[in-house]
Amino acid sequence: MTEAHNVDATLRALLADVLGLGEERAAALTGDSGLFGELPEFDSMAVATVLTEMEDRLGIIIDDDEIDGEIFETYGNLLAFSQRKVKG
Repeated sequence: MTEAHNVDATLRALLADVLGLGEERAAALTGDSGLFGELPEFDSMAVATVLTEMEDRLGIIIDDDEIDGEIFETYGNLLAFSQRKVKG
């Protein structure tokens, strides 16, 4: 399993767990799938939990100044951010 695939799988599982999407809905997310403002489950409270879980599950540290609304616009943006952080 490549690192990129591993990050993708981890991120999908995380969103399924934190947002209660279930595996099918999480698996169906594409790069263009809207997150914040599109998924009713992805509200401002969920953002903090998602960030904490990303740090725990991906073994990364996310600084407050790295976060902006664009990251949560689409699944593709969130995945790209996560992959950059994992690579260091």
